[in-house]
Formats: sequence, C-alpha cells, structure tokens
Amino acid sequence: MFIDKADIHVKAGDGGNGAVSFHREKYVAAGGPDGGDGGRGGSVYFVADDTLSTLSDFRYKHSFEAQNGQPGSSKRCSGKSAPDLIMRVPRGTVVSDRETGRIIADISSDDPVLIAKGGNGGWGNCHFATPTRQAPRFAKPGTPGDSMDLTLELKLLADVGLIGFPNVGKSTLISVLSEAKPKIANYHFTTLSPVLGVVRVEDHAGFVMADIPGLIEGAGDGAGLGHEFLRHVERCRLLVHVVDVSGFEGRDPVDDFEKINAELAKYSEELAKRPQIVAANKCDMAPEENIKRLREHVEGMGIAFYEICAPIGQGTKELAYAVWQALSQLPPVKTYEPEPEPVKQYIDRRDKSVKIRKEGDAFIVEAEWLGKVMRSVNFDDRESLQYFESVLLGSGVIKALEKAGVAEGDTVIIYDFEFEFRY
Repeated sequence: MFIDKADIHVKAGDGGNGAVSFHREKYVAAGGPDGGDGGRGGSVYFVADDTLSTLSDFRYKHSFEAQNGQPGSSKRCSGKSAPDLIMRVPRGTVVSDRETGRIIADISSDDPVLIAKGGNGGWGNCHFATPTRQAPRFAKPGTPGDSMDLTLELKLLADVGLIGFPNVGKSTLISVLSEAKPKIANYHFTTLSPVLGVVRVEDHAGFVMADIPGLIEGAGDGAGLGHEFLRHVERCRLLVHVVDVSGFEGRDPVDDFEKINAELAKYSEELAKRPQIVAANKCDMAPEENIKRLREHVEGMGIAFYEICAPIGQGTKELAYAVWQALSQLPPVKTYEPEPEPVKQYIDRRDKSVKIRKEGDAFIVEAEWLGKVMRSVNFDDRESLQYFESVLLGSGVIKALEKAGVAEGDTVIIYDFEFEFRY
C-alpha cells in the first residue's frame, strides 16, 4: 500500500543528572566535591533515504524516542551521552508541526536535519564549590529533550508531472520514455500510486517524470483517487497534460482539458498557473475534428500542443525534447523553506516572570522556570537551601512576594515546598 502521509510523535532524550559525590582517599583529608556531569540526551535527526518510496514504516508505529543521557558519577566522571536517533524517510518528505501546520523541514537534500534536540546534561556538585561553600550537597538535573507531534507528507521530487483523466495513456507514455514499469491495463485507475521515471534526452541530459494517478471531476474536493496524490504535483516544474482525443469513451477532449485544469485550480491556484504542455494521445484513432478543436483551443491559450500515440512511440521523442527545452527555462524543483518558530515560544524559554496569588493565609508562587531549579535542590541540606535562597533573591521572587504583601511568618508555597517567610 502506498502511504504518503503519517502522524507521529518524536521525543528527544533527556540529559542525565549531575552527580553529588565527594572525593574519598586514604591520607587525603576533605577531598572535596567530585560529582561529574550528566551526559547529553540523544537528538532526533531525519535523513533522506532513496531506497524508500513510501511512509509505510510509520503506518503502525507512531511514537519514537531517543535514549536519555546517563547520570554523572564520582571522580568527576561525566555520564555517557546517548546516541542520536536517525529516522530515515523518502526524499521529498515535508515535516510539519501537527498542531500549527508550521513547516519544520523539507527532507530533500543529503544532509541530516535536526528535528528534536536532546537535553543537556546537568552539572555535578563539583561546579558549585566556592570558598564559602566547600561541600555542596546538590547538583543540577539534566534538561528535558524536545518533544513534538509531527505530520509527515511525501511530496515527490519530480521535474515533470503527467496529469489527466484515468485511462488516457499516462502510464504507457512514461513506460515508453523511461525505464519505469507501471501497471498498464485498459480500465480506469490502473495506477494506484505515483510512479517515477528518468527520461534521457541526450547522453548527459534528462529529467524526472512522475505518473500521477488519474484525476476525475471533483478530485479537488476529494473525489476519486487522484486527489490523494495532487500533493505530488506541487513540486513539479512543468505539467504534461495528457488528453485522450480518440473520443472512444464518449468524452470531449476540450471539455476534459478544462475539467482537469478546474480541479487543479480548486486544489491550488499556484498549481493551476504551473506551465503546461498538452499531449494529445491516441491520435491514430482520433477523428481529425477532435485534434483540430483541441489544438486551436490549447494554442489559443499559449500552450504548446503535441500529437502522440504512446503505444507505438509516435511523437514521443519530440515531446520529450520539448519538455527538456521548456525545463531549461524554468526554476529548479520547489523546496519548502522551514517556517520560523512563533516568537512566543522563544520568549517562554527565557521567561523569568513570577506569578503570586494568595489563597487564604498562604502566598502561592507560580513560575515554570523555578520548578526546574527546585529539581536541583536538596532541601535537607543547609548549603543547598542557601543556594536556593540566593536564586529567590537574585531572580526577584522575594521582591515579588513583598510587593504582593507578604509579611513575617506568612506561609509561602512553591509547588510542593512550603515554608514560613522570614526577613
């Protein structure tokens, strides 16, 4: 089954905690703190893999987590950093934030792309030794790794996209022009997934062509199969619009041409403006009137028109050469630039604001950043408490409490830590 869209959750590893340890050695008095730092958590990287053609690996497994860093140990030994999690996806996969739709990365190059950064390791207690605090009994915990919900969309990287109604000969055309071997049969929706083929025009020149499953009227609103694959046409620099001019199925070629373009416009105005070349297929069986009317209609719109008969290769070389010449005048295949993270998220990461609210006789302090600091405090150790007090003073928490009206002996609650306020 062709899977070209998937929702997943990724979690980078947390950093290891710093260690609380003291040097102990015979004949060495008061060896001092020697707790090592925690290791870095594993990051999550996405890498393009040309051996993959679908997102089927994400059909049943939706959650991916990198390993956590190891905690520090004695003798100033740092914990081992965790290996990065490398996730392989088909080239052309667009990664976006599931909640906001923000594009995070376009996995189209050979370079690994960092999606979720692992947490940093916490400092061991050796970092907190000072002339007045020579035996710190606290260390910093590791920071958590990034966690996010993602949507993966595969948008094929192709120079040219073949579009048209079902059974007009798109699969036959790509099989004649390239080494691709799509399924070919005389019924609708033979092609159930996009097919890529490399078309060689000269010894060292060519382009990538994609056979997109047939569109029908209403495809832009979700009818038929083709609407599921319109995203794969978005990157194409040029569209080859294959039209059946034989009239064997009782359809009018001019009407077919207009209906498909209407569906493109319904899906994306940008896509509707993409350069086109019209390939009138099955000309060997077509009434001359059909060919003439379609030619006049198409050329009247300034679009190049070619008569072909794909099964016997009639006119296909001329068409391929015209496509190659047109591509030489067009910009490269579209890539999606990452969209910047909302400013609010940057502010939140640096926000040192404090909220004070009063419930009864207690003053409750709320500050997300302060909760992280408290994880590093040993409330049974006097020096660790002194460090915590210095944080409250230096960050303005004490001033905020005084401004809120706290008085001597009042109860102050910071998360699950409760104490009496003293000057």
